[in-house]
Amino acid sequence: MAALPESPLISIDEYLDTSYEDGDREFVDGQVVERNVGERPHSLAQRNLLVHIQNNFSSLLAWPEQRVLTVPGRRSRVPGVCVTEGDPGTNVFDKPPLIVIEILSRRDEPADVLQKLAEYHAFGVPHIWVIDPRHKRAFQYEKGGLEEVQSALAAGYVQVPLEAVFQGV
Repeated sequence: MAALPESPLISIDEYLDTSYEDGDREFVDGQVVERNVGERPHSLAQRNLLVHIQNNFSSLLAWPEQRVLTVPGRRSRVPGVCVTEGDPGTNVFDKPPLIVIEILSRRDEPADVLQKLAEYHAFGVPHIWVIDPRHKRAFQYEKGGLEEVQSALAAGYVQVPLEAVFQGV
C-alpha cells in the first residue's frame, strides 16, 4: 500500500469527488493511496461475509468497499466490508460502523495493516476483524493487537463461523 508516485497533494473534497476506474483508493494526509485487492481468495471471502451477514442478521447491513472518514478532513479508508445497524444515510461514512473487516491480500504489509486497524480503533469502531483468506485464518483486533479466532468471529450478538467465511476459498 503506497502513495501513487504521480499523486500530488489534494484536498479531501477532491478525493471524495473522484472515481477511480481501476478500483477505489484510500486518502491519507493529502495523498491518494493504492489498495491491494482483486484476487480470487479475497473476493470469495468478501462475498461469503456479505452473504452470511445479510442472510442471518436482518437488522444489519453489510457494505463492500465503503469509504469511511476515519480522521475528518485527513483520512478516508476503504475496508473490504463494513457492517452497520441500519442505513447510515450518507455516501461516505463519517461515524464508526459496528464492524470493520479488512481482508488481506498477499501484497499487504503488516505494518500498514496494523496502522489501519489502530486508526479504526481510534475512530471508535467497536469491532475490527481481519481475514487472511490465503491461510484461512481470522483475527479480531483488541487492545492494540490481533487475537486469532479459532471457530467464529464475534461482535456482540453477531457470530460468523469461520467455515462460512472460508467456504470455497
